[in-house]
Amino acid sequence: MNFAFKTLALSVAFACSGVVFAQTPAKPAAPAKAAPAKAAPAAAGPLAGQVVKIAHIDPFSGPFANVGTNQLKSWQFVAERFAGSKNPAGVTFEVAPFDNKGSPQESLNALKAAIDQGYRYVTQGNGSGAAAAIIDAVNKHNERNPGKEVVYINYAAVDPALTNERCSFWHFRLDADTSMKMEGLTSYMKDQPKVKNVYLINQNYSHGQQVAKFFKEGLARKRPDVKIAGEELHPLGQVKDFAPYVAKIKASGADTIVTGNWGTDMTLLVKALNDAGMNIPLYAYYAGVTGTPTALAQGKDMNVSQVAISHSNYTGDLANLRNDFKKKFNDDYYTFQTYNGIAMLAQGMANAKSTDPVKVARAMEGMTFKGFAGEVQMRKTDHQLQQPMFISKWTKADAKNPYSEENTGFNFAVVKQMDAYVSSTPTSCQMQRP
Repeated sequence: MNFAFKTLALSVAFACSGVVFAQTPAKPAAPAKAAPAKAAPAAAGPLAGQVVKIAHIDPFSGPFANVGTNQLKSWQFVAERFAGSKNPAGVTFEVAPFDNKGSPQESLNALKAAIDQGYRYVTQGNGSGAAAAIIDAVNKHNERNPGKEVVYINYAAVDPALTNERCSFWHFRLDADTSMKMEGLTSYMKDQPKVKNVYLINQNYSHGQQVAKFFKEGLARKRPDVKIAGEELHPLGQVKDFAPYVAKIKASGADTIVTGNWGTDMTLLVKALNDAGMNIPLYAYYAGVTGTPTALAQGKDMNVSQVAISHSNYTGDLANLRNDFKKKFNDDYYTFQTYNGIAMLAQGMANAKSTDPVKVARAMEGMTFKGFAGEVQMRKTDHQLQQPMFISKWTKADAKNPYSEENTGFNFAVVKQMDAYVSSTPTSCQMQRP
């Protein structure tokens, strides 16, 4: 690779094996075809032979179903790779889907169904509104039901409030929050002299609002000369044609676009930019999520950069994991937080010598473990993972950066790597512990 990046050793030696599907839980689970996956346990580790059930709550129907389905497969695939002797605890993880249709209220229904079926570990990521509802419900459940506590692993809901004023002992976040990503992005953009007039377009909910807020705050500190040419908040998952929004961007005279859009909202925005022949620099949070790489490849000379905790072109075991995932599903593995989630749970259970959620949560606080990008730490004060950040650019695949996103012949190649401290932000969390 032609960038300053070392692939660090992984904590778990991966080996290929087939997925054994277990029975899908009762409603409100995802459609029957999305069955939970588990692999046969192997004798190793202090908890050898134990099965840990994880309820994965996310949209498996509606406008963001394609993203939710990809991420379900990612959790299941990594759980398979970490089965039994392949993780330090020796447990086998079993991941089952519960469809929340992208709704906070449906998330509460799914959480109740999972708890009623005996699940003690829950994951969710798509939507900070759903995440906030889950945190509140888990807090109440655990207070009222000692001995039946639940731990919530948040892998993608990035509202900073979730690890600040709404922080919870029972909640652990694997992705960098909106403010952390924007700290990394603005640190990079301040050194881009061609950035002078920026148009902000985002989804109208907490994440999109905060992308705009933290961008303006960051640039005011680092590049006060940069102007906001325009700002737009659009309905989440409801816009079918972004042409009117693109016309506004064009009329504004903006030379740069910044967006935190994801899923179909990002894909359709890119399509509208392509249709209008606009290829001004676009800085994004989620340009590599399902459907968007294909839309990018259909444009001409798309100038797109992404801020994220991962990138396209890993080598070694991670390259093998991505390649095996693509062979199995003809899909891209891009949610690397799922790797860190399983790795964190496995190490936490090994350290606690238990699968009990209370003991495991205590063990994971402040824990350093080997993630996909090397050593990372789950900060004790607020349960926000501290990890490196990458700026990567949409680039034609070559010998140095060979991965092909969605079989397009393009990928996101790293142009800047930032150590964890660069994008780490302070927390106001006042953690209440049991």
